[in-house]
Amino acid sequence: MKIGLSTYSLLTAIRAGEMDVLDVVQWIADNGGEHMEIVPYGFTLVDNDELADAVRDKAKAVGIELSNYSMPTNFIQPDEDAFEAEVARVKTHVDLLHRMGIKHMRHDVSAFTVPVEETTIEYFEKHLAEMVEGSRRIADYAAQFGITTTIENHGWLVQASDRVQRVLHEVNRPNFKTTLDIGNFMCVDEASLVGVQKNLPYASLVHFKDFYFRPSYHDPGAGKWFKTVNGNFLRGAIVGQGDINIREIVKLVKQSGYDGYITVEFEGMEDCREGSKIGMDNLRRFWNEV
Repeated sequence: MKIGLSTYSLLTAIRAGEMDVLDVVQWIADNGGEHMEIVPYGFTLVDNDELADAVRDKAKAVGIELSNYSMPTNFIQPDEDAFEAEVARVKTHVDLLHRMGIKHMRHDVSAFTVPVEETTIEYFEKHLAEMVEGSRRIADYAAQFGITTTIENHGWLVQASDRVQRVLHEVNRPNFKTTLDIGNFMCVDEASLVGVQKNLPYASLVHFKDFYFRPSYHDPGAGKWFKTVNGNFLRGAIVGQGDINIREIVKLVKQSGYDGYITVEFEGMEDCREGSKIGMDNLRRFWNEV
């Protein structure tokens, strides 16, 4: 098991100009992380070979593994030309991973934010073939480089555990698995413990985040709260300090025999560096206590 951090956790500092992606690599190494997941928000690598090479070389120099690359993708397009263009775009990111020596990728299959009326099972089934075909194309293309591609429980349409499994089984490729995010199930009002138990057998990477939860009838007021698909309230928390039963989920993951990368994602209101550091420390402590 190796604990690391997503660049997304430090996005506030990146967008403020306080850090760049090379600083993030160094920060992770200096604060006990063992690997870094690249989420290209606040910077871009796919059109910047010089920076991509610099990140690869910096990570090697400080002993940080590049564990994963996560990107937005939407295979539900208005016509065939747009679908083909999206597949082609994602392939350029696969090429980037090959250049950087990264062997694991998460791509979405639908838009992250969709209207509530487009989150139904009927809408999901109507567009399943497009999501499956796009995922197959990318998995098959990535296979030549030894890259595992994954779907995450991410975005309202394909966030529930059963829907993730539906796509997984339909794609049916040995290098297509799931990036399991322990918190994202809550965005569609599925209990984290339930979602983790169901999808852990298919996981090739695990994200740990934490949320504060308030029911729809208890408006918590100001702050970085957002609503679930059914109108409940969530806000990012430091891992181990929110309302998710992190210790029990750590137990589930460890007892399953999973021994791969574990990525901390911090989305809270605290300083992003402090929140990320405490989250990684807590997760390591919990893991060692099991």
